[in-house]
Amino acid sequence: MRISPESRRKLISVAAVSAALLTAAPASVAVAQETAAGPAAVPAAQTEAAPGAPAERLIIGYKSGASEAKSDKAAAADAAAKAEKTGEDVDFQRRLGTGAALVDLGTNPARADVADVVAQYQADPQVAYVVPDRLNKPTATPNDTDYGKQWDLFESTAGMNVPAAWDTTTGTGVTVAVIDTGYVTHSDLAANIVGGYDFISDTAVSVDGNGRDSNPADPGDWYNDNECGQGIPASSSSWHGTHVAGTIAAATNNGKGIAGIAHGAKISPVRVLGKCGGYDSDIIDAITWASGGTVSGVPANTNVAKVINMSLGGGGACSSATQSAINGAVSRGTSVVVAAGNENQNVSNASPANCNNVIAVAATNRSGSRASYSNYGSLVDIAAPGGETRTATANGILSTLNSGTKTPSSESYAYYQGTSMATPHVAGLAALMKSANSALTPAQIESAIKANARALPGTCSGGCGAGLADAAKTVQAVKGGSSTGTTFSSTTAVAIPDNGAAIESPISVTGRSGNAPSALQVGVDITHTYRGDLVIDLVAPDGSAYRLKSAASDSADNVNTTYTVNASGESANGTWKLRVQDTAAQDTGTLNGWKLTF
Repeated sequence: MRISPESRRKLISVAAVSAALLTAAPASVAVAQETAAGPAAVPAAQTEAAPGAPAERLIIGYKSGASEAKSDKAAAADAAAKAEKTGEDVDFQRRLGTGAALVDLGTNPARADVADVVAQYQADPQVAYVVPDRLNKPTATPNDTDYGKQWDLFESTAGMNVPAAWDTTTGTGVTVAVIDTGYVTHSDLAANIVGGYDFISDTAVSVDGNGRDSNPADPGDWYNDNECGQGIPASSSSWHGTHVAGTIAAATNNGKGIAGIAHGAKISPVRVLGKCGGYDSDIIDAITWASGGTVSGVPANTNVAKVINMSLGGGGACSSATQSAINGAVSRGTSVVVAAGNENQNVSNASPANCNNVIAVAATNRSGSRASYSNYGSLVDIAAPGGETRTATANGILSTLNSGTKTPSSESYAYYQGTSMATPHVAGLAALMKSANSALTPAQIESAIKANARALPGTCSGGCGAGLADAAKTVQAVKGGSSTGTTFSSTTAVAIPDNGAAIESPISVTGRSGNAPSALQVGVDITHTYRGDLVIDLVAPDGSAYRLKSAASDSADNVNTTYTVNASGESANGTWKLRVQDTAAQDTGTLNGWKLTF
């Protein structure tokens, strides 16, 4: 069926709503947006720079106290009021999982029309942000299928040192959500697939003949010349999500195909990308649902993911709407791993890789240098093998695929290249880490991946983060050496002098191997009449100090908490000290005891 020009324009709406949005005044300062899953931080209303046609859908974030933040009827009435004031089509569509509202502006609105609607929302004191519902695209660069081995896992030069991590963990007990094109059946993946969801609401994008449902099967994302934008050539179906999933968790030791990095983990396919890409609004709901949040009209997720892989992206700044969804996922304990993008530009121009609270992944080639297509910059967190075929055809990333050019046919394997292929390497590593140490938070996982990376064997112009991810070293660091969960403690009480010199309490650590973990747990029990006066440091055996607590306005009368320290650069064995100092007069206290848990 041919898609009408009007529908096609709807599919290829780009990142910015209009030039007017770039100059309009922000509606408010930062507020807290309440969702069904609990509060999540929402940045101030923002403007975004990107060229192209005006948006035809907007995402509206309301302040937590506004009736429109909780009531669909109120949000619909607000949209109708905006329509009456501007004379434009403004229709409430649905509530996103973050609590934001999706509104439709009709077919092919003019820039001036969009600007009028945006201005009305930004002038509303109950609105926290208004952002375009942008179209995102897969970030893989497919190649032919005549390739060789999984150098990305095994080779000492540019591989990720994965096999040595399998002695410790294979990812058992962890679910990874692959937010992508869905899943096409493959016998080398089937044993590790659990329930997912199809979040594509627009039937022109979904291709499967319906909207959202519990079937994340990939029907194919092929398109004809100019169907996804003037001058864009035709493309066969990519089976992109299946390729990504295979890198993470293809069945291993089964006598066929490839090995998955976290082959003991499970994959939950979450479909958001179809013909010509996928909308922010669907991706936002997918992030929320995959991480255990609530999305209206969608059944509760029974396979909550502790790792999300998003090998997708679009242009422009990270929107407040997307950032809110990511913040919500991370607050629920889910790590969000995102492709840096394939435009050979600064990642600051690629969303959602430029969002906060994500692990942004650049791609390296077989020599260990930044791949020529990979985005770069200070917002990149880590690099991983993504492949490149400019000089040899055996340098891509081999994974599970399908031979169908349009609809599914027989299962196959193929080599792709792209930051899409680098990202599942890091998502697989995150799954290994979470399996090895279930107490790890997303922040600790990101910190450990960076702290245990090795220098790139090649070069990276522009910045590739902490270096090349090293699976074995990272897993060993978070596991904590030869044993897990060993605690060393001091129960000797030490008086803290009022506004005096710092006191130190020692703990002798023995019997450990290698360095301390990147998620060293420091438990502190202090009674003090005004704990805001206290400064607390952990002192490593070599004298390096790690600040646990600075002085602050805090009148509570105790400190009874556990801090997490990235101590992976320190030898585990030796004398560790807790240093405590009272920095102001008229208050006294006692260090009752403290402990280190490796």
